[in-house]
Amino acid sequence: MLYITRKVTFSAAHRLHNLKLSDKENKNIFGECNNPNGHGHNYVLEVTVRGNVPDKTGMVIDLKDLKKIITENIVEKVDHKYLNKDVDFMTDIIPTAENLVIQFWKILQEVLLENNAELYELKLYETENNIVVYRGE
Repeated sequence: MLYITRKVTFSAAHRLHNLKLSDKENKNIFGECNNPNGHGHNYVLEVTVRGNVPDKTGMVIDLKDLKKIITENIVEKVDHKYLNKDVDFMTDIIPTAENLVIQFWKILQEVLLENNAELYELKLYETENNIVVYRGE
């Protein structure tokens, strides 16, 4: 089994806010991240796929294909967007790094399987110190 990782970057803004809670509760839970005008991050996403190396190609997946899949299905939908309102797959979901990576997984898992690649792991760097790692449910 071989593991291949592709790294991409995107910038996006969000506000951590739960509509089911009062403004005071939201401020207590999310602090500065509950700013009514939102705030932004320069995210780094690492997508790792795994598989056997076929004799025909010598590649688990062509990295150009992996880049295209990630760009079309994730980056183009979130880059320079306000995650709370501009991204359809984040509707009614608090746009934490944890929730983002779960949604990214749901999208990429299906597309990668169609391309004979198995999604193994997603790493989302919200900052250089805050990283979420997800390997599916």
